[in-house]
Amino acid sequence: MSEQLDLGVTPKKRVRRAQPITEDRPVARLVVDTGVAHLDQPFDYLVPAGMGEAEPGCRVRVRFSGRLTDAFVLERRDTSDHPGTLLPLQSLVSPERVLTPEVAALSRAVADRTAGSLYDVLRLAVPPRHAKAEAEPPQAPAPQPPAPEPGPWARYPHGPDFLRSHGVRAVWSALPGPTWPDEIALAVQATTARGQGAVVVVPDARDVERVSAAMTVPHVALRADLGPAERYRRWLKVLRREVLAVVGTRAAAFAPVDDLGLAVLWDDGDDLHAEPRSPYAHAREVLVQRAHLAGAGLLLGGFARTAEGQLLVDSGWARDLTPDRAALRAIQPRVEGTSEDDQARDAAAQAARLPGKAFTAARRALDAGEPVLVQVPRRGYAPSLACVRDRTPARCPACAGPLQATSGHAVASCRWCGRLAGDWRCPACDGRQFRATVVGSRRTAEELGRAFPSVPVRTSGRDEVLATVGAGAQLVVATPGAEPVAEGGYGAVLLLDPWALLSRADLRAGEEALRRWMAAAALTRPQGRVVVVADSAVPQVQALVRWDPAGAAARELADRTALGFPPATRMASVSGAAGAVSDLLGMLDVEVLGPVAVGDEERAFLRVPRADGARLAHQLKAAAGVRSARKAEPVRIELDPLSLG
Repeated sequence: MSEQLDLGVTPKKRVRRAQPITEDRPVARLVVDTGVAHLDQPFDYLVPAGMGEAEPGCRVRVRFSGRLTDAFVLERRDTSDHPGTLLPLQSLVSPERVLTPEVAALSRAVADRTAGSLYDVLRLAVPPRHAKAEAEPPQAPAPQPPAPEPGPWARYPHGPDFLRSHGVRAVWSALPGPTWPDEIALAVQATTARGQGAVVVVPDARDVERVSAAMTVPHVALRADLGPAERYRRWLKVLRREVLAVVGTRAAAFAPVDDLGLAVLWDDGDDLHAEPRSPYAHAREVLVQRAHLAGAGLLLGGFARTAEGQLLVDSGWARDLTPDRAALRAIQPRVEGTSEDDQARDAAAQAARLPGKAFTAARRALDAGEPVLVQVPRRGYAPSLACVRDRTPARCPACAGPLQATSGHAVASCRWCGRLAGDWRCPACDGRQFRATVVGSRRTAEELGRAFPSVPVRTSGRDEVLATVGAGAQLVVATPGAEPVAEGGYGAVLLLDPWALLSRADLRAGEEALRRWMAAAALTRPQGRVVVVADSAVPQVQALVRWDPAGAAARELADRTALGFPPATRMASVSGAAGAVSDLLGMLDVEVLGPVAVGDEERAFLRVPRADGARLAHQLKAAAGVRSARKAEPVRIELDPLSLG
């Protein structure tokens, strides 16, 4: 029930003693930005006369614990359950009802699932107000185009049925190629033609632009790089039902689309979908909750498939939407595995650090006037160095950070503190020469430029990410996730240094490696050639050769189930100072793994059967509330963490 800290009299008695209050539903129940976990509950306030526009969903300002703070109105009531004095609202920030009942319910469900507070979720769901954008008059809704023909969805046995149906939830293994934005656009058009809304969430701004360009229905694009005013202006268009469709990055999962009919999430394995702010909700979990609460359809798509997506299929919550095998065979790339020891006799191949198959595939594509994509897991030149004699890792003598080389002639420097290490000596053999243990994208581009001297070489990575490249012979060296789309597709794709992805100390290493490879391989021309510099017997390489994301996800899920790892179980990560972590763990009745030291802090994992996930979240929320009331040192609590490494 609602509570209030201040004691006093009933609302009617309050009218006679203080400022007048409205006669119509004089009590406003609010969610207040308290800033503490133990006060995550609604509070009742009085609505002064003249402030009757403070309806559910409006922003208000209130006095809480002696200070002015922000709040949202959840509901208006005739009476309060609290026996004491109710303070009045201090001000109505805006009569715009920005918190819809659906988003409020979704935010509460997300907060409960993640052991977070409601207001922390609302910070993600509702953007900051901009008065100028809010003052602009609403526009008439744009007309919606009619329901589309199946088009490329006809290549999926159940694709046309998916477009025609309402409320269907599916995990979609997309065909390789550039058509996935068109397929999403058709699904959205089929939804808006019924008068319902659609939300499309993609990893980054490049994907937003691709899907937005393919859309045939009136929509808005919500990206993190928009200015605050423009983002709020577009968000208001959705709230005011001027448009029925939204395309955006992870925060768009909360967009206030009215009468949601379809939620789409592309590439749910991308770590950009994980919110880095408390309560660390993943866009996939938000949209699954939203589709469930709204009775809406869900399309969870990608070239690869996560274990979480496979679990939705195995549990019967979602359908398996896979392509026709004949359609897949007609366009899937031809994938070959090869060993790094398989070097060509050609000196140019050796200089380019390419095995023979990879060098030959690149040369054939370039001779045919086709672009070649080279995926390199690490950026930079030589981001990791070691002694040339005994391979002892090279460390900074000042801070023990790893040494790197930024060019072929640069003095080695520390990646952590930037100090030059021209006088470095190996602590094991007293050697002074380095070798690169990891080769970055810039050095790879340099080596390829020497091997193919007449071919232009372009790079795409953190410093400059290319969205597209033109047709014609060229080499494009890109880090994972930064691969540009080539006009007409790439003639060949080379996947170098795969061990850098496969050997990561993380539960998702194999799944992530396959996801990165499939995303790059899908950019080839139909029947294009892909060479991965890894043994063909590696399970992830086999899945890539067969283009079998569903089979790989099923095996991954089976392995994790046997070991008791997510998503077969639910886990939580608790990290912080040693005493704080131990204090919180002492309040719980669950299986604890750890804690272990991580730098100056400790980290522990909590594990329960999946059916007990709500109990785990409740215990963590209660324990965090008790510690918050004591003003104890805070700890970071993350349910279903993206990384267990």
